[in-house]
Amino acid sequence: MHSKHCSLILCFFPLCPVVTKNGVYVLDMAAKIDATADYICKTKWGDVEFPPPFGREAYPEEAYIADLDAKSGASLKLTLLNPRGRIWTMVAGGGASVVYSDTICDLGGVDELANYGEYSGAPSEQQTYDYAKTILSLMTREKHKDGKVLIIGGSIANFTNVAATFKGIVRAIRDYQVPLQEHEVTIFVRRGGPNYQEGLRVMGEVGKTTGIPIHVFGTETHMTAIVGMALGHRPIANQPTAAAHTANFLLNTSGGASTPGSSRTASFSENRTRIEGSPAKMAKGGAPIAKATTLFSKSTKSIVWGMQTRAVQGMLDFDYVCSREEPSVAAMVYPFIGDHKQKFYWGHKEILIPVYKNMSDAMKKHPDVDVLINFASLRSAMDSTMETMQYPQIHTIAIIAEGIPEAYTRKIIKAADDKGVTIIGPATVGGIKPGCFKIGNTGGMLDNILASKLYRPGSVAYVSRSGGMSNELNNIISRTTDGVFEGVAIGGDRYPGSVFTDHVLRYQDTPGVEMIVMLGEIGGTEEYKICQAIKQGRITKPVVCWCIGTCATMFSSEVQFGHAGACANQAAETAVAKNQALKEAGAFVPKSFDELGEMIKFVYDDLVAKGVIQPAEEVPPPTVPMDYSWARELGLIRKPASFMTSICDERGQELIYAGMPITEVFKTEMGLGGTLGLLWFQRRLPRYACQFIEMCLMVTADHGPAVSGAHNTIVCARAGKDLISSLTSGLLTIGDRFGGALDAAAKQFSKAFDSGMLPMEFVNKMKKDGKLIMGIGHRVKSINNPDMRVQILKDFVKQHFTSTQLLDYALDVEKITTSKKPNLILNVDGFIGVAFVDLLRTCGGFTRDEADEFVEIGALNGIFVLGRSMGFIGHYLDQKRLKQGLYRHPWDDISYVLPEHMSM
Repeated sequence: MHSKHCSLILCFFPLCPVVTKNGVYVLDMAAKIDATADYICKTKWGDVEFPPPFGREAYPEEAYIADLDAKSGASLKLTLLNPRGRIWTMVAGGGASVVYSDTICDLGGVDELANYGEYSGAPSEQQTYDYAKTILSLMTREKHKDGKVLIIGGSIANFTNVAATFKGIVRAIRDYQVPLQEHEVTIFVRRGGPNYQEGLRVMGEVGKTTGIPIHVFGTETHMTAIVGMALGHRPIANQPTAAAHTANFLLNTSGGASTPGSSRTASFSENRTRIEGSPAKMAKGGAPIAKATTLFSKSTKSIVWGMQTRAVQGMLDFDYVCSREEPSVAAMVYPFIGDHKQKFYWGHKEILIPVYKNMSDAMKKHPDVDVLINFASLRSAMDSTMETMQYPQIHTIAIIAEGIPEAYTRKIIKAADDKGVTIIGPATVGGIKPGCFKIGNTGGMLDNILASKLYRPGSVAYVSRSGGMSNELNNIISRTTDGVFEGVAIGGDRYPGSVFTDHVLRYQDTPGVEMIVMLGEIGGTEEYKICQAIKQGRITKPVVCWCIGTCATMFSSEVQFGHAGACANQAAETAVAKNQALKEAGAFVPKSFDELGEMIKFVYDDLVAKGVIQPAEEVPPPTVPMDYSWARELGLIRKPASFMTSICDERGQELIYAGMPITEVFKTEMGLGGTLGLLWFQRRLPRYACQFIEMCLMVTADHGPAVSGAHNTIVCARAGKDLISSLTSGLLTIGDRFGGALDAAAKQFSKAFDSGMLPMEFVNKMKKDGKLIMGIGHRVKSINNPDMRVQILKDFVKQHFTSTQLLDYALDVEKITTSKKPNLILNVDGFIGVAFVDLLRTCGGFTRDEADEFVEIGALNGIFVLGRSMGFIGHYLDQKRLKQGLYRHPWDDISYVLPEHMSM
């Protein structure tokens, strides 16, 4: 797991990529670095301050990425080591980033390694784009005589949509196509995880279309093999034909031996002794309670804290392919909603899982639960964990959150030791026991579960710190042995709730585990306890070990890696020292992580040869239907959308109005009129048009309490109705008789003008047809008492509009009608209607057909509705503020008459 709470990483080579102005470093990313006399500085970025890494000022790019990291739920890290180097990395995952750096240094690339960093925690496409373009910008500033390589690597993701993140990288590659070609950059890609096949496909496609050499590999290739290819230590392998999509495993319906990642659940169930999880037992005399040796079994039941529906569905799918009789999730706890049923799938059918507001209710209703999977945030993880430990039925708790204060973690560990509870985490993806139980998102999507044969037990148990690297171990072990028996990621924090020794000793005492794999890392001394246990004979099963972080000893200064606990404070805590000690103690230690798979296979083959492990026959697992949402994302199905929209998109990092990001809307200061132009007309209108729209809204905002719309709003407000009901009652009165004349006036005058009819001919025709001329006439205003609203709008239109042909035509009609009756003036509705037609036709943003279409579909009445809504809301608030009671119309204002047939 990554950690967002680690310090900025050191970079070593002096380079100042900024210019100074009045003692202040001015950056091209809107950052400022305040330089002091002793060259100690800090970078300011918005409201965030970043301390200088180990006595040198931060590069602006480092500060930029640190700012993205601070504002994101993902983890984004960047440290420049040698900006002139030829080897650049863009690695997903905290543990994986260390492994790639190790391998580069092991293969002699330390002097050319340009950067260290990681992106993880499911960053969005936009965040990945921002990260990638920063890397590409840095690596294309200076040419290298041998060209440059970019290693885009990572372990097998648990829940990150690889295709989504790769699309961000692809965008950046396209943007930097020319510089990448000029600097002779070759790119090597290796990745796995949800939808990785699509991600690799788009990455390969961009290489073909841009001409940039991009070599793409998936989970069939060892994680760090691309490093040897990039550095010329091994030939570039032929790129295998990738599966079309993540769903290949899921869609296979054959029951034969060709089933990918085939299962052998039945034979393992028959041939292996099943050790059911036994609850911890109370020790005598008040001594600490002994912890359970077996954490998970086929009957394990759990409670999930938090509304993590995706993780829960993943657990249920895993249960189903493992042929469990019942789901492993008994209930969920979520204080903010709670006390309802949540729908999930169990194979083909739907089931309901209860959600409770508090833990006590869940525990009372589900006494068979013995595991808590805690997805609570870092702020509430301690309280929810401590509360759960009060229930003796719980013997295992997985804490997923990272960044929990270390003082809180130590309290949790102390309480867990006293109560005999095993803690996995914090800052972990969890753990998995194939064929039995998995925690949350462990193991990734179902296709990876099947590919790594995690639906049935093997003979190898492992323990790791990193969640991403644990998934990589699943892959390595499944390809080199008969599979995983159990795997646990203890988490990357400085104080994990359980340590390597806890789990390795459990594996030693667990029948069915024949060999153990431990992936340690730089920092701490826990690995030396494994050495001691091997020497003392406490551990007798073969142990394959490797500690990542060997590159740290090759750097000239201290580096803080992706995990908070990955920091060596003394020589004994270095990865090199620990690997040497493990080897001397009798563990099987490869020369590098690159050879870890070979070492595991060597030990496994030896156990098979000795008859310790007897590989069993494979049997296919049950088929699990794919969720509709995931199938759609993979492009496996198509379905007509229920809605179509072209004006707004809220799915990205920021809201978009008709193609314009909301930040750009505010930068251009287009105002409400411009925003309306984007949402209604899908155009960026000229400034004068935006002003005219705003003026129309202002003059139509209200016309007193006597008009029908305001009257209705007031009556509803006084009847005690809420704002929405009162506003709606007023809006429902708008029509041809009240407020709906804008569209009608625009249509009538446009039709007459476009047909070539003279104003007098138009007036006579309307009179002959017995129709009113919409937009003409006013109850109070007249030619001698003009409506100032119309006068204000007329002055603005005449000054700013490029043409007013229809308005001039309407004013000619007004001259005729007012000669007959003074109050038959062009009223405000009529004026706005005809002026808006002139605007649409002449502002340059619309074709004639488009302008006419907006009039035809009723867009202009929207101006009156929007403007008058302000007035209606004002009347509602006014009545509430004045505390007016229920309105009853006075009887003396009503003419009571009998029905006509009774009055005779």
